Amino acid sequence: MLTHNEIDFKPLESRLGYEFKDKTILLQAITHRSYLNEHSDFPYDHNERLEFLGDAVLELVVTENLFINYPNPEGELTNWRAALVNAKTLAGIATDLQFEEYLLMSKGEAKDKNSKARMYILANAIEAIIGAIYMDGQWEAAKKFIDSHILSILPNILENKLYIDPKSRFQETSQELMGITPNYKVLKEVGPDHNKEFTVGVFLDKELIAVGSGTSKQEAQIAAAEAGLEAKKWEIK
Repeated sequence: MLTHNEIDFKPLESRLGYEFKDKTILLQAITHRSYLNEHSDFPYDHNERLEFLGDAVLELVVTENLFINYPNPEGELTNWRAALVNAKTLAGIATDLQFEEYLLMSKGEAKDKNSKARMYILANAIEAIIGAIYMDGQWEAAKKFIDSHILSILPNILENKLYIDPKSRFQETSQELMGITPNYKVLKEVGPDHNKEFTVGVFLDKELIAVGSGTSKQEAQIAAAEAGLEAKKWEIK
């Protein structure tokens, strides 16, 4: 894993489509707070303030684009925006940009590659990058990045109705193709009351299609529905 003194930013900037005038702001954008715990010589802050800024810029750019280009009702536009800016979408964009290899994290965080926490770290880092681009190149530069890497996936979201939550999508598809309404059952729950983890199965009639887990029954049901869409190949990636 690289340290902050060893980074060659050129490949990352090439993938981002933006060359920073001030490299230190890019360095800050890729720095998770855990990195500072192990590198007392790091001269800058972590990326959470840039994430705060980038989140606002992202929401405004996406909202403006949807408002100008689509005459749909507010509720539909809200759902589309949520599908574009949620953590799962942004983490996927970070993966496509091969962004993870540049993240500065503690050794412990770096090892934990497949957790939900990693998804949020990646998503937050994309927002921090947007904040950094805004600070370095102002509105048009940030807008260009968002247009290119985030708004560009809107047609796929609309075509495949990915703005509909997974439970609704699984239910609509199962009813349409099979005439069956899915049902969910808690298969396991572990941990103390204040920190439980639930494992839920989604069934079509008596057939177990997929399982999912989460810190609430609702979260586990959503995870099970997502897994069910994949298992039945009802979701185009």
